Amino acid sequence: MNRGKRERPALLDGGVVSATALLAGFGVVMVYSTTAPLAMGSTLPPHFVRHMVAVTGSVALVAIALRLPLGFWQRLALPLWGLGVALLTATLVVGIEANGARRWLPLPGLPASLQAAEISRFATVLAVTAMLARANPDDGRALLRALLLATVPAGLLLLQPDFGSAALLALLVGMLVFTAGVPLRRLFVIGVVGAALVACYSAARPYALARWKGFIAPWQNAQAEGFQLVQSFVAFGRGGTLGVGLGDGRQKLSYLPEAHTDFILSVVAEELGLVGVLVVLGAFAALALAGLRVARRAEDPFAQLLAFGMTAFLVVPAAVNSGVVMGLLPTTGFSLPFVSFGSNSLAVCALALGVLLRIAAHPEDCRTPVRGTRTERRSARSPRRTPRRRRARP
Repeated sequence: MNRGKRERPALLDGGVVSATALLAGFGVVMVYSTTAPLAMGSTLPPHFVRHMVAVTGSVALVAIALRLPLGFWQRLALPLWGLGVALLTATLVVGIEANGARRWLPLPGLPASLQAAEISRFATVLAVTAMLARANPDDGRALLRALLLATVPAGLLLLQPDFGSAALLALLVGMLVFTAGVPLRRLFVIGVVGAALVACYSAARPYALARWKGFIAPWQNAQAEGFQLVQSFVAFGRGGTLGVGLGDGRQKLSYLPEAHTDFILSVVAEELGLVGVLVVLGAFAALALAGLRVARRAEDPFAQLLAFGMTAFLVVPAAVNSGVVMGLLPTTGFSLPFVSFGSNSLAVCALALGVLLRIAAHPEDCRTPVRGTRTERRSARSPRRTPRRRRARP
């Protein structure tokens, strides 16, 4: 009696698991090092305890995402995108205001808060991927739908205001559209229009203009807009090749703002030196290569594009964060995935990692329906039969 086809055991991709395990382990050590001065005499810093709880919960989320078929994410893409938009709208209405911006949504009855930008970015990547996998890349309507899916959350992020998250969302969607095969001439026009909008927004918003000033001339604005970047330069300079020693850094002692989140790589540079920074960047490079290998081996258009999207979701923010602390990009306020303190970032990155591992373990998962004529759809679903040869009569 046939009891149904059982799913074969998942074989985890060694490259993806090794890279993320190294980054998570690095994060545990560095979060303890950066938050120990905040312990106020206690044995375990409260931030470190919260981080360990978040790491434990993230492992559970990876296990759950690994068990979910890709068809589940394909069906959930648009509803999850709608949820992200709703959370961004709620943040604008009842969000916690800090430094002139509303970026955190309080959770009733809990001492924690929710950053809707993380969820919305994950949901938008998922929705754009599901839409592009079913569409013809030469069809202009596919590009318009992708722009619509990105414009709504990006506009809500700009209203917070959170220019960095909106720019990162646009970058991720642009990479997905390019990978899907949309003609370059259309992408060039959109890129020019986007650059013009960025210039206009930066000129109209004083906080955005201040970040550009701090990026272009940090030493001339060392006590104002360029303070964070100058302190990051000091951390890199003090660290040298091998660092001053784990736990012996000085910049985290109220000199370097957000040392346990946005600028944790600067603390790595000071305490572990160039060697420590290269280990972290090398782990992200290994994760990128392993993720692209998973995408290449996938046997379905949706799985291929989703593997690329989840890889970019994990690696691109790390590249942006590294560029910020080294003075290659303006300050954006992004944390370093898997390394920085932050429950929201860890949870969403865990979901992206679980989806990527699911594709690696089941490359045959999720057969995307083919768009086209009725004859093309019928021929795509049913294999072509070879005609039988008649036996020659003696």
